[in-house]
Amino acid sequence: MRDLTRQGRLKAGCGQDCPPSRARLRALAKINLDLRVLNARPDGYHEIRTIFQTISLADIIDVEFNPARGTTIQIDGDVDIPNNLIAKAATLALDAMRITAEVRFRLRKRIPMGAGLGGGSSDAAAVLLALPALAGRRMALPRFMELAGELGSDVPFFLLGGAAAAMGRGTELYPLPDSRPVSGLVIAPAVHVSTAAAYRALTPRLTTESQQNKIVSFQAQAWGELGGTGGHPGVNDFETVVFEQFPQLARLKRRLVKLGADPAMMTGSGSALFGLFRTREQVNRAAKSFADERVFPISLVSRARYRNLWWRALQPHIEEKLWPPLSRSGR
Repeated sequence: MRDLTRQGRLKAGCGQDCPPSRARLRALAKINLDLRVLNARPDGYHEIRTIFQTISLADIIDVEFNPARGTTIQIDGDVDIPNNLIAKAATLALDAMRITAEVRFRLRKRIPMGAGLGGGSSDAAAVLLALPALAGRRMALPRFMELAGELGSDVPFFLLGGAAAAMGRGTELYPLPDSRPVSGLVIAPAVHVSTAAAYRALTPRLTTESQQNKIVSFQAQAWGELGGTGGHPGVNDFETVVFEQFPQLARLKRRLVKLGADPAMMTGSGSALFGLFRTREQVNRAAKSFADERVFPISLVSRARYRNLWWRALQPHIEEKLWPPLSRSGR
């Protein structure tokens, strides 16, 4: 359990006599259907091109919001996560709304940590989306995106969901069409890959010529997704350096390919891999083949489905069919 207390400025909504506002949130994971690293940037990040896609694997977050004279943020859960982004996101959201409150979270962690699936980022985005609705306040999408960018490069994507092309450090996002609900597997081996170390290993291999080739290839991939053809086989630049350090991950990818996965790739900087299949029977057969690994059956979650999940989760508190979710009674 983590408990952070801070005296605040203003009370929310109807004050301390309000009953608590509650919601159960599903914070979905993501995979990268394509990931190119172009060059190191002056701000310490790397310039990337990637295609994000939300998947059905999710953390569950129960949240209870109570207006109060000071701010208390409490997190209970099945794992204790140092520097939990949930607390940071809650603090940012309350400060942005200029309110104070007692906020309690219960996190059921289902997305493997440090695997390239964006679990912490998704949890943070879930908090940003939910708290204004529970507090009876409204926030515009540009403000949401600004706060999300302060929390991490992947966080803004989880305000949107579905499939999106991302540029810059990953916060410049453009929508791609909703995909059909393809099924697949995520394999999360007990291997920790340091994202910082992966970038350090990859950076010396980034040349001007390779940057241009990657841009052209990524454009073809994105336009293929836009046309519904699926583009060319996806590429993840991190596979080169990560597979050198952890050859067992390369072997897992080869097994996925032999079982019919198309595509089969590592997501993010690893260590999780995913494979997408044409039929549910292939998924079931592959899952049995990987019985010695942590395996999660998944489906791709479209932007339309993503929004519907959020509208249902916050239904008592929001206007219908608006994005981002807007408080029914807020200002």
